Amino acid sequence: MSVLLQRATCSMPPTKTCAVGKPQFIKHKYFRSGDFTIAGILSQFYMISDQVDFTRHPSEELVDDIIFFLQNYQHILALVFAVKEINEKNYILFNMTLGMHISNSYFMARWTYLASMELLSTRGRFIPNYKCDAKDWAVSVIAGPNSHICSFMANILNVYKMPQLIYGSSPMIDDQVQAVFFHRFFPDGDRQIMDILQLLLYFRWTWIGLIVQRNESGDRFIQNAVPSFSQKGICFEFMEEMTKETFSNDIAGAFKDFGKMYIIIMKSTANVIILYCENQVTAIFRMLPYFTEFEEIPITKKDKVWIMPAQMEFTSLPFQKNRGMDFFHGVISFEVSSKEISGFRKFLQMRNPTSEVEDHLMRVFWEQAFECSFPKDKLDKDTGMLCTGEEKLENLPKSVFDTTLTGHSYSIYNAVYAVAHALQVMISPMSKHRGRSELGRETFFTQNAWQLHHYLRTISFNNSAGDKISFNENGDLDAGFDIINWVTFSNRTFVKLKVGKIDPTDSPTKLFTISTPDIIWPTMFNQVLPLSVCNDNCYSGSRKMKIEGKPFCCYDCLFCAKGKISNQMDAIDCFQCSEDQYPNNAQNLCILKKATFLSYNEPLGITLVSVCFFLSFITVLVLGIFIKQRDTPIVKANNRSLTYILLIVLLLSFLCSLLFIGQPDQTKCLMRQAAFGITFSIALSCILGKTIIVVLAFMATRPGSKMRKWVGNRLALSIVLFCSLAQFIICTMWLTISPPFPDSDMHSITEEIVLECNEGSTTMFYIVLSFLGFLTSVSFTVAFLARKLPDSFNEARFITFSMLVFCSVWISFVPTYLSTKGKYMVAVEIFSILASAAGLLGCIFSPKCYIIILRPDLNSKRQLVRK
Repeated sequence: MSVLLQRATCSMPPTKTCAVGKPQFIKHKYFRSGDFTIAGILSQFYMISDQVDFTRHPSEELVDDIIFFLQNYQHILALVFAVKEINEKNYILFNMTLGMHISNSYFMARWTYLASMELLSTRGRFIPNYKCDAKDWAVSVIAGPNSHICSFMANILNVYKMPQLIYGSSPMIDDQVQAVFFHRFFPDGDRQIMDILQLLLYFRWTWIGLIVQRNESGDRFIQNAVPSFSQKGICFEFMEEMTKETFSNDIAGAFKDFGKMYIIIMKSTANVIILYCENQVTAIFRMLPYFTEFEEIPITKKDKVWIMPAQMEFTSLPFQKNRGMDFFHGVISFEVSSKEISGFRKFLQMRNPTSEVEDHLMRVFWEQAFECSFPKDKLDKDTGMLCTGEEKLENLPKSVFDTTLTGHSYSIYNAVYAVAHALQVMISPMSKHRGRSELGRETFFTQNAWQLHHYLRTISFNNSAGDKISFNENGDLDAGFDIINWVTFSNRTFVKLKVGKIDPTDSPTKLFTISTPDIIWPTMFNQVLPLSVCNDNCYSGSRKMKIEGKPFCCYDCLFCAKGKISNQMDAIDCFQCSEDQYPNNAQNLCILKKATFLSYNEPLGITLVSVCFFLSFITVLVLGIFIKQRDTPIVKANNRSLTYILLIVLLLSFLCSLLFIGQPDQTKCLMRQAAFGITFSIALSCILGKTIIVVLAFMATRPGSKMRKWVGNRLALSIVLFCSLAQFIICTMWLTISPPFPDSDMHSITEEIVLECNEGSTTMFYIVLSFLGFLTSVSFTVAFLARKLPDSFNEARFITFSMLVFCSVWISFVPTYLSTKGKYMVAVEIFSILASAAGLLGCIFSPKCYIIILRPDLNSKRQLVRK
């Protein structure tokens, strides 16, 4: 429930009076009367006081000296300029005027409370809630630049439902009922945190320092920013809190604390530091390099990239006029989006303390900025350099006072116009009743001032710079930030370059824009984009591994395991390429695998085909010789039918190797192993039949032997037919149950896709080989037993040699086949087929061909009988 102003008559009874204590009025004010008064509670000074020990009257020692933050004086001038413009534009307030009541809060709670209560008192008398001059009643208050000052003010003014327009960082108000009294000309603090995060991510700064003030604003930043930053992979090397710099006592102790902080900053490995503090802290940080000199602590100076929020503007103290500014060279700061206001610079040029008697702040500013003094009276001669009042603000170094409109001043300018436009809408019905008395208008407004909140929330207008001014549903100004780069020079001047912007009303792709080439970095970085990481980045081809006991931003880099890649910097893990790709040597790229098979075009394929045709030609030649010499004793003595079958099957064995060359297809895959198994079974069974017939022939020569009836072609052909049929049945079962098929081997060779025939059933394949091994063993055993029979009829010795060659080839085939990959597996099998078949051809038929061609004298019946 609101507290109503109790307005009594100003006449005091002549009798009994109350004893009123001696109040402590604010000395530095600026008052100008008008039909409507806009109040301003702004911080311009620091109070330097000795510790209160009550040995003297406290009111005499609460203020020993003041420190003027010179740039902050522009805030007052922006308010005065806006009021002046509005009063000159009669159409805004229907020929009524705005007045001002500006008080200094000195960055302190007690002075803020005092300034707030003075607004509720009759001017010149400190009696809160007792105000006779209704005309001086403040319709709204513009406050800043610090959040805690606004919070102290709200404790009192919220009771009176007074509109409070905040131009700096605003306090955190959890109570929505109390929050409606605030109208913020400063974007939401949480949004600024996300904008700072976006800036860090843009430059990939993940290892940073943080300095905040020990107040509500600093606590809120730590509470909201640290989790958000951590989620995006940013961690803090250090987080330092600044003590409240009221300088009320123990200045030497404060210097010592700042010296320790400076040492931490200089020893840190982070190249980027967020300085999230209030407006006046820049002046204090300019002194940091000198604190170590004060404490005589040796420290190596290192340049840092400072990131500052929008509530921090460049400020300086009078004694810093001749101090260097290189500590802030290359700063990146946020600033409320602003434009130059026409006429403001000219207004500043016209200011002087002799013409502005009502401005109690100007004389103090003038003396400290120009290092002169005004004589207190005509007899005062010991004043040093005198102020003439003709000094020009534009002649001051920028390190002392910058005439360029700052973001805070721009917000104050817009705040005054917002109040004026809200008043215009509110009083427009009254303006139609021209007969209403001035007293009636004042009474109407003082009784209905709370309605101004509604009009403030709903106004929308374009200021003189062309910017649209309006509030959102939370009472925050719909505005963005400019990204500013501070560039300092050796002559103690500086410029602020706009290098980017953040516009929440723009499209998502243009929400954040920055021109990196335009940024001037601190000198140490030689105009190279600074890195701020705990350790060097893990390049592609490696991954991060956390270091135990260190922040998550600190890690080692491990190369990706074999077969895996990482294609980005600081990869958390490596990953496998898809089956049809393989990693390059740097393990940062997947390369498409090349499909390979044993083709007719490559040297290996050409060689094998050539050998195949050569051996086939030799086989045909031998067959032709044996057919031509079919009636000779040596041909007739070795079972011509089996010899012809054996030579034909060997020819087919050589030719079946061609099924293994070329791109595999369904037909080749079905035929090649079956053809190999059946042809070799026939060949081995022919050899077995020839060997058995030779043995039986000698056994049949014994008197009374019953073996005579087994000697002949029928037995040999039966052996061949039976063994071949057995292998044929095995192959038929294989092709029926689990037939071979074309397949792609993605894994055997890293860089290739091997097109091959999948055997379907490896078991059946080895059964085929086992049956061939069985025939080979039997043939070798029989031939070995018959090796001592007479040479004229006995080719068992040559068969024994051929079986030794055959066994050697296929015994070595198995381990070699299992240890090779890709097309070379096929080449091994082709080589085994050709080598084993060539061994049979050479060992069995070369001696006979030698006799037939080169020693025909031995190919006679007489020679045969003789042996």
